[in-house]
Amino acid sequence: MAHPRSALVNVMIAAAQKASRRLVRDFGEIENLQVSKKGPADFVSNADRKAEDTIRRELSKARPAYGFLMEEGGVIDGADTSNRWIIDPLDGTTNFLHGIPHFAISIALERDSEPFAGVIYSPVHDEMFWAEKGSGAFLNGRRLRVSGRRQFEDCLFATGIPFKGRPHHALYLRQLAAVMKVSAGARRMGAAALDLAHVAAGRYDGFWETDLQSWDMAAGVVLMREAGGYVSEISGRRLTAASQEILAANDHQHPMMVKLLGQAAREGG
Repeated sequence: MAHPRSALVNVMIAAAQKASRRLVRDFGEIENLQVSKKGPADFVSNADRKAEDTIRRELSKARPAYGFLMEEGGVIDGADTSNRWIIDPLDGTTNFLHGIPHFAISIALERDSEPFAGVIYSPVHDEMFWAEKGSGAFLNGRRLRVSGRRQFEDCLFATGIPFKGRPHHALYLRQLAAVMKVSAGARRMGAAALDLAHVAAGRYDGFWETDLQSWDMAAGVVLMREAGGYVSEISGRRLTAASQEILAANDHQHPMMVKLLGQAAREGG
C-alpha cells in the first residue's frame, strides 16, 4: 500500500517532476552536441539553470515565505527564517554531459538548520526517493530500510573520487585501498545524492565522500535517517550545516567505517 504523503512532500515531488521533463528532453539532445567543442558544457549549465528556475518557481508558489540555498542561484532569504529550501537541480552533471543516464534532482527542506524533508528524483529511471522527519523513507511508495549486512566482506560501498582541482587525492587513495581490501567492492557513480538514496534503499551498505556542499547531502541525510541509517562526518563527528564531507552507512558498518577510514588517514600522517 502506498504511504500517504504530506502536502509538503507533494509540493517537493511536483517541483522535481516538472523540472525533470525538460532535463530528460535536454539529456536526449546531448549526443547531437558531442561534436562541438563549446556546445555540451554550455548546454548543460543552461539545462542546470533552467531546472533550478522551474523548481524555485514551483516551490515559491506553494510556500512563498521560505528561503532558498541553491547550487546555481546562491542564497535567497525568505520572510520565514526557520524554513529554507536546499536545491541541486542536476546532481551528476558530468554524467549528464557525457550522456550517462545517472543523474538526479535533489530538493531538501531545512527547518531550523536541520534537514527536515528530502526528495531525490532519478528521472531516467523514474525513481522518486522521498523522506520526511518522523514519517519514514520511501521509493515510489515502497518503504525503505538500510541494508542489514553485518559482514564487511559482503558489503558494497559507494564513494566519490576527488577530481581535477580537488585536494586529498593521496588520502582518498589510502582510504579506497583500505575499503577494497576488506569489502565486496567500491563503486564510484558520480552523483552523491543518488549514492545516499541508494544506501537508504539498502543497495549500497555505505558511502563516503569529501568536498561536498549542503545541496549534495541535505536530502540524502533525511532519507538515511528515516531509513534507519547513520550519517556523520568521516571522523564520526556529528554532521552540521557547515560539514563538507559525509559518511553514511547502516548501524553495523558505520562504526567500522569510521575506524577503517580513520586508520587510513593516520597512515599518511
